[in-house]
Amino acid sequence: MKKTLFTITLLLMICMQASAQPKARKNQQKTTTTGVTERQRLTFPTAVAMPEDVVWRRDIYRTLDLTKDANAALYYPVEPMGKQINMFTFVFRLVITGALPIYQYRLDGNESFMEKDKIKVKEFLDNYNIFYEEKDGRFVIDNSDVPSAEVLSYYIKECSYYDQNTSTFATKVLALCPIMHRREGYASVATKFPLFWIKYSDLEPFLSRLTMMTSNYNNAATMSAADYFTLKKYKGDIYKTNNMLGKSLSQYCPNDTAMKKEQARIEAELLAFEKNIYGSTVKKDSLDSVSVTKDGKKKVKKSLTRRSDSKSSKVKKSSPKKSKSSSSSTGRISVRRERH
Repeated sequence: MKKTLFTITLLLMICMQASAQPKARKNQQKTTTTGVTERQRLTFPTAVAMPEDVVWRRDIYRTLDLTKDANAALYYPVEPMGKQINMFTFVFRLVITGALPIYQYRLDGNESFMEKDKIKVKEFLDNYNIFYEEKDGRFVIDNSDVPSAEVLSYYIKECSYYDQNTSTFATKVLALCPIMHRREGYASVATKFPLFWIKYSDLEPFLSRLTMMTSNYNNAATMSAADYFTLKKYKGDIYKTNNMLGKSLSQYCPNDTAMKKEQARIEAELLAFEKNIYGSTVKKDSLDSVSVTKDGKKKVKKSLTRRSDSKSSKVKKSSPKKSKSSSSSTGRISVRRERH
């Protein structure tokens, strides 16, 4: 009787452990508020958030033109080719499965990641006439119906900052917005439709799975999308910065020439800050005794030349005395010669 009770309790304990394991796995697979599971966060442990207490930062908005070679990696291939898919198709698949939240593009162009600004997937598909089917509460969309060919540019928000805790200067992407270029009716020029904002921290854990081709000459040269944005391989023109007036460049630049000058000025400011963050290189060169000119020749400081001039003048003054001593010494030598 005791043996049977022992076996029954043992079987009950085994059953309880077996039933507890799926619950633990389900808890591990539970999504957070950003739509990313704990397992996905573990597979991308290198994502470093920007500290909130930095002493210097500047937020900049850029336009990425996917027709340029530097940004073409985000566009190719237009339709999936085996395991290769482009950036928008990858993001689109995450959105329709509910793994990636999207937020509306407001009229002022600013991003807002509040709960009230979230866009429902069905509402997004209906607004842009994207064909879909619903099966068991899921959206089924064919690859040919994904408008990846029309997404020819992106808005990107990046932040350049200096972290005093690590004494490093870094640039990090904060948000992305795909832009659809669609011709309506008989229009000769396509109209731009900013689709939605994506919080980059929500997208970042997934980007390590997206591999992109980065060279037109070497098709074996690939890179993950996470490295592509971390290493800042993209190139884009500045169209807005965070300023106290809240204006974009087009609002205070009267023409295209003035806008290009303003873009160049902002780029030069960022480059100068990064270059001189540990001290001005001009001041360091002035402290050296010898500086290099543009021609590559060495140039001695004026202070040193003055010293050399003063020394030469002293030598000139003492030259008559040396001549007397030299004459006397020659006379002595001649006398000694006569004695010999």
